[in-house]
Amino acid sequence: MTSKVQSLKAFLGGAGRVALVEVAETKGSTPREKGAFMLVSGAAIFGTIGGGQLEYMAIDKARQLLISPLEREMAAERPEGVVSEGTARASSTAAATPPDGFAATLTPRGRDVSATLDIPLGPEIGQCCGGRVEVLIRLIDAALAQELVAAADAEEAQLPHVYIFGGGHVGRALASAVALLPVRVVIVETRAEALEGMPHAVETSLTPMPEAMVREAPAGAAFVVLTHDHALDFLIVAEALKRRDAAYVGMIGSKTKKATFRNWFLKSADGSEAEFARLVSPIGGDAVEDKRPQVIAALAAAEIMTALAAHAGARAAPHPVSRGKAIAG
Repeated sequence: MTSKVQSLKAFLGGAGRVALVEVAETKGSTPREKGAFMLVSGAAIFGTIGGGQLEYMAIDKARQLLISPLEREMAAERPEGVVSEGTARASSTAAATPPDGFAATLTPRGRDVSATLDIPLGPEIGQCCGGRVEVLIRLIDAALAQELVAAADAEEAQLPHVYIFGGGHVGRALASAVALLPVRVVIVETRAEALEGMPHAVETSLTPMPEAMVREAPAGAAFVVLTHDHALDFLIVAEALKRRDAAYVGMIGSKTKKATFRNWFLKSADGSEAEFARLVSPIGGDAVEDKRPQVIAALAAAEIMTALAAHAGARAAPHPVSRGKAIAG
């Protein structure tokens, strides 16, 4: 498994001089939120602050900061168009010329160098978001690199878990789709060969009792069940529906399979109608009549993310009783 933290460490360790480009403030409609960041080296980038001309301008300014004072002095003495070996060339874009309403400041602080861009997201730069973004750019030293890694570690530890039971065609496609999202993906199988060739960002678990993984999962997890065995599906789903703290429980299959599961769940698994009502089946909804694995995976991934966001929002919202006590107090 390759995590975002590992990718971040690899970039910081192998990119040479790097600048941190961070959204410091936002007003109105903007492509990314306050705190979003990207890293810029002389030849590569890591992450995004929203793309478009805003990002091009920030990259251009960051690469200007990456050039040392000595390199700037040498560049000023060289004929135009001549670049020495090892010198980063700033990207050449139309956005490099500040338009009206654009402000840029360069602030040296001892050994630190930073720049602030105040950019209106309007026709001046060829965007129509309508808001305004303040971008802070800083050169990364060892201390700041450690802060970034520590923050990424903390963020990764809080990611919701998505457990995919079954590594068949749909399970593999779903793992690939969900692995791109801010979640921790675990694919669970009873067959070792089904776990071969999974995406690097996906954790794998080989176990003879996959339903036990449900009991061990953290609160707020999503469970997606699509094994090769309907009886095994039923055991896993029954276990997941007992988890009242689950954000999502989904099972692949038809309406007939769902009805069959309901009869078994209520009669043989000591299940209730309230618990059964939480089951999402078929996964991905039925608005699109396309049963190709990649299509099902795309629809299910959106459905899962929606459920995770709703669950997180419900947990973050103050309880009515607590709110009443706070007001009374």
